[in-house]
Amino acid sequence: MSINSESKKLMSKAVVVFSGGQDSTTCLIQALTQYDEVYGITFDYGQRHREEIEVAKSLAEHLKITSHKVMDVTVLNELAISALTRDAIPVSHELMDNGLPNTFVPGRNILFLTLAGIYAYQLGAEAIITGVCETDFSGYPDCRNDFVKAMESALVQGMDKQLKIITPLMWLNKAQTWAMADKYQQLDLVRHQTLTCYNGIIGDGCGDCPACHLRKRGLEDYLQNKTAVMAELNAYESKA
Repeated sequence: MSINSESKKLMSKAVVVFSGGQDSTTCLIQALTQYDEVYGITFDYGQRHREEIEVAKSLAEHLKITSHKVMDVTVLNELAISALTRDAIPVSHELMDNGLPNTFVPGRNILFLTLAGIYAYQLGAEAIITGVCETDFSGYPDCRNDFVKAMESALVQGMDKQLKIITPLMWLNKAQTWAMADKYQQLDLVRHQTLTCYNGIIGDGCGDCPACHLRKRGLEDYLQNKTAVMAELNAYESKA
């Protein structure tokens, strides 16, 4: 075997589920320091804040990732009724009768991780990276660690391929997620060029929707307690 073919064989690859929001962009930035090739996959499901697709394209180009794929999965919009798939349903701060936010899109992460797994299989990638978080999140059941582990097991068994679903933010709060962006010297980019807002406003967003409230609260916490929050992040990463 030649040196070149050996190098190619050992090259590490990861697929990042990439929405163009704060969390997935932070994960993408970290992945670029950990893998030789980073592939972004963004899903168009007819979402209310569909401006995020253009934001994801712009960020992928700016960060010079290996490749960026946008997939049309608007069939999800036909099936899943949510404030994020129906403009006529206002985004609410109140929980529904089932205890979930009305921005929950049933099956979204099941579909996204399944398709990302297929993509990773074809690329020969060993990891799928997603920015879901159980510590400081919107209450979605498909952001929990138990769900991710179940999906990972299903993908491994269903495709007979060793594949890890990596969740760098799973046990971080929003302040620590901001600290991670700052650690990689991309705080300004994440703050001003990502789109988390459910109303489709880049950067600090509309300031009113639940996503904006969570993002703003975390940023204020980080900026007021930088040293302590960064120390918490470093301590967590040293144990991971």
